[in-house]
Amino acid sequence: MASLDKEISYSNLKDLLAKGSGLLVDVRTKDEVDRGHIPGSIHIPVENIESDMSLDAAEFQSKFGVVKPSLDSSELVFHCQMGKRGALATEKARNLGFKNARNYAGGYKEWSEKGGK
Repeated sequence: MASLDKEISYSNLKDLLAKGSGLLVDVRTKDEVDRGHIPGSIHIPVENIESDMSLDAAEFQSKFGVVKPSLDSSELVFHCQMGKRGALATEKARNLGFKNARNYAGGYKEWSEKGGK
């Protein structure tokens, strides 16, 4: 069972995105992302988390067009469709040293059901 410090709620994610801060990483497949995604998220499939989150800052920015979060960033959030792959990605990131990485366990399913607004 995931601990609460490893998860972020829908309302907290909305607030984070409204501030324009943080990095939201969609870990679903390309086909899933092509059918819809949370605005502002970047796509890194769950199987690529270790390699892509290990890129140096310049390579990361070149590949994804955003600044790579610091290891102590409290605004690094992963999500999938309903939470399982997001939790796996969060654990992978934490194992790489991103000690405050969190999972949006509601995933794209909750986001789309609530209108994402």
